[in-house]
Amino acid sequence: MDPLLLARIQFGANISFHILFPTISIALSWVLLFFKLRYNRTGDTKWMLAYRFWVKVFALTFALGVVSGITMSFQFGTNWPGYMETVGNIAGPLLAYEVLTAFFLEAGFLGIMLFGSNRVSNRVHTLATFLVAFGTSISAFWILSLNSWMQTPVGFEMINGKAHATDWLAILFNPSMPYRLTHMLLASGLTVSFLVAGLSAYRWLRNDRDPSVLAAMKTGIYLAAALIPLQIVVGDQHGLNTLQHQPAKVAAMEGVWETERGAPMLLFALPDKETRSNQYAIGIPKIASLILTHDLNGEIRGLNEFEGKHPPVLPVFWGFRLMVGIGMLMLAASWLSSWQLRRRGEPAPWMARILVAMTFSGWVATLAGWYVTEIGRQPYLVYGVLTTAQAASKVPASMIATTLIAYLALYTALIVAYISVIFYLARKARQVKNEKDAVPLPAQPTIAEGTAI
Repeated sequence: MDPLLLARIQFGANISFHILFPTISIALSWVLLFFKLRYNRTGDTKWMLAYRFWVKVFALTFALGVVSGITMSFQFGTNWPGYMETVGNIAGPLLAYEVLTAFFLEAGFLGIMLFGSNRVSNRVHTLATFLVAFGTSISAFWILSLNSWMQTPVGFEMINGKAHATDWLAILFNPSMPYRLTHMLLASGLTVSFLVAGLSAYRWLRNDRDPSVLAAMKTGIYLAAALIPLQIVVGDQHGLNTLQHQPAKVAAMEGVWETERGAPMLLFALPDKETRSNQYAIGIPKIASLILTHDLNGEIRGLNEFEGKHPPVLPVFWGFRLMVGIGMLMLAASWLSSWQLRRRGEPAPWMARILVAMTFSGWVATLAGWYVTEIGRQPYLVYGVLTTAQAASKVPASMIATTLIAYLALYTALIVAYISVIFYLARKARQVKNEKDAVPLPAQPTIAEGTAI
């Protein structure tokens, strides 16, 4: 096979595996803080028991996120030396700032968060939980700033084939960064919402009716119901921004080959790169133009205007539809569950089964959206500045293929192990929930201390 294609597949496999875990840890840390603050305010032990269960999931997730991130840094040197050689003056500092600020903050207080509830004061433990949550969000800021700059590069100049920063504020807050960061943080929130709701529903179906289970389930459901409308609005604004700065990506998302006004929204189609047309297309007239330009007769530039410089259409086209489809399922499931909880106080068995089935729906939507973003940038690594082919190394295809197979085998095993362990924790939670008798809960803060927190 082509070594360039193999290198792309390998990096895609690495980033696909890695992104699963920060997507959970970013929002789950804030949910843990919510549980802790609710315990501080009410003194109800159900919130602390929910914290103790989910902090175990967080610890496992955080560990896998750190380990999986290490392999990507090696690939910059082995498979993509042209990337750092060309834009290292910008990418290097941003990656370093992420480590020096966010990662040190997370790692420094993670031990207190995990093991300090009965070793430090309640106030210090709450502060440690906040700082870990804050660190995960700061980490997302640095990484999304770099990724967004690669999509919409500004604030630099090329000198002897290398990018040099001329305006760091423009680089950090590049044109797509606010939309991309907000979109990703909301995606993290939705991923965690359905993880918390789904795993709690699993425990509920196994007759674990501890109040902490229902409290966690309600938290996940209500959080999802609140976030999904926001994600739809942000996604719309993100689409308008992408149309402005990356029209070829939008054309691939919508399967538009020829520039046209009043473009239809295709519900189904098989884009054919040979004939440069869509087979078996089913669409709603003018709706794509309405969504993307807010005008029924708005113009969308076609892929044929970007001959040789547009992304592969099929994965971008269907990745976008998978992401939107999962989003619609999230909207229906969260609102229906919210209505049922308000009506009955607890989920019906059929509703709980739906929530279990959607436990990892956030992962599917996140990966689909990530593929749209990253594949949609092709053939560029840094849009309009550096192509993927220019950044690739000369490593033989056989060596890349060998490591790719090893990575895929390892990642498959780790994903299976991760899912198995968290469901194992859910099954065993009922047996060990009486740990509140064996291991004392943190002392309930006084009213003054709770107010200060």
